[in-house]
Amino acid sequence: MNENYYEKVGDYYDKDAVDFERRYWKNDALQRIRQSFREHVRRQPFEHILEVGFGPGFDLVHFAQTFPQAQCYGIDISAEMVRIAQDKITEMSLSNARVAQGSVEHIADRFPEVRYDLIYVFFGALNTVEDLPKAMEHLRALLKPEGQMVLTFVNKYYVGGMLIELLKLKPNFAFARLKKVWGGYSPTQFLASRCYGTSEIKRMAQPLKLVRQEGYSVFYPAWYYHKIHHMLPSKVKKILWRWDRRIASTRLGTLGEYMLYHFKA
Repeated sequence: MNENYYEKVGDYYDKDAVDFERRYWKNDALQRIRQSFREHVRRQPFEHILEVGFGPGFDLVHFAQTFPQAQCYGIDISAEMVRIAQDKITEMSLSNARVAQGSVEHIADRFPEVRYDLIYVFFGALNTVEDLPKAMEHLRALLKPEGQMVLTFVNKYYVGGMLIELLKLKPNFAFARLKKVWGGYSPTQFLASRCYGTSEIKRMAQPLKLVRQEGYSVFYPAWYYHKIHHMLPSKVKKILWRWDRRIASTRLGTLGEYMLYHFKA
């Protein structure tokens, strides 16, 4: 494991944490997509649940409050995100929630002897790990028998985004996610990442069984296209979201900005 690599990723998210929540609460698309991710998790039974890359703790705190009988764990590479999430846990007196700083490789050390019914990742935290096949091995080893994983990834083949950036006369940005190393969403701060296609994720998840996959933002504009969202009437956004959900699990759905995969041991 390259500690220097994860230090850089942690530094990036430490800086991002400064006004992350303020930006989030102004982004209705991001909130809508997150709620859909949550619904996938809520439908699964669990007693021990782990979130990888919890950020400011929105979802970990949500599940700890919603399922007080469950033990909720989280790991994040950013020290600042851990601090923010821990403050929420302390303020709400959530005795069933625990967080720690580290990467996927650190989970077994941070929470020794714990195995999970469900592991989830929202908004592509695994796109930033140095070695995804090894990370997947670590996660599989942490599952209980019949355990499940709900994983979301930034998709390699987001056709809508490519077309929008081409129309903006930005071909380098349009095809950036097809490169071996992608620089992330920010036009000013580089974040070493990699985007994956559906076949790659399925292969790396073996021998887990794929239960379901869904794409997001095929028709519904990606969360980071703020100007497009502000221009669209509320009724139009609702229609585009409905179209998105209808084709989410079809072949067309694999052209979205995010892919959600539900695996079972």
